[in-house]
Amino acid sequence: MTSRPPAVVLLSGGLDSATCLAIARSEGFAPYALSFRYGQRHAPELAAAGRVAAALGAERHVVASIDLGLFGGSALTADIDVPKDRDGEEIARGIPITYVPARNAVFLTFALAWAEVLGAFDLFVGVNALDYSGYPDCRPEFVSAFEAMANLATRAGVEGAGRFRVRAPLLSMTKAEIIRTGLALGVDYGLTLSCYDPSTEGAPCLRCDACHLRARGFRDAGVPDPALQQAGRT
Repeated sequence: MTSRPPAVVLLSGGLDSATCLAIARSEGFAPYALSFRYGQRHAPELAAAGRVAAALGAERHVVASIDLGLFGGSALTADIDVPKDRDGEEIARGIPITYVPARNAVFLTFALAWAEVLGAFDLFVGVNALDYSGYPDCRPEFVSAFEAMANLATRAGVEGAGRFRVRAPLLSMTKAEIIRTGLALGVDYGLTLSCYDPSTEGAPCLRCDACHLRARGFRDAGVPDPALQQAGRT
């Protein structure tokens, strides 16, 4: 039985969430990783999440099944083309069709429920307000609002057992800074998958917004992307 305090970490299997898991561990938490099968077209990310959870020593890795595809409204959950070959200016303009309505609110609510069962008061999420493709649920205002809600909506919060904290350590970091941080903490980015439209075998398309942001991050960090090296696509 670990003496470290537990924390729930949202883990998609991508670069950011893998770094977030490594940070949680480095800060002395016993990380419990939570991933979702939510009807996403990029389901190969779940295999990546399993690899990352094992490599970074998660106490447990749970994959919850929900179906946001019932509602659609996103290129990640409906029969809508994923945007490809957009430049940085296009990516930064507006909220893209890859936004999944209320996804982070739903995911954090599940994380909050598990945290209450575990006796954990720290929720880690890898949202980023710089290289974030315009998603409204990746902003500091959202993180603060959810934290306030968490302390109003739970037995632990109301009875004063502790105060829930939504930790978003990547919030103000560039993608290059995230990569450098992860490498310093021993993250193997060759295990991760960031693509919105991968092949069934999990190969990245190299053309979607997520692939472009990842490529720019490794380029700015001055290091090669090991996932591309392993796939022979550098």
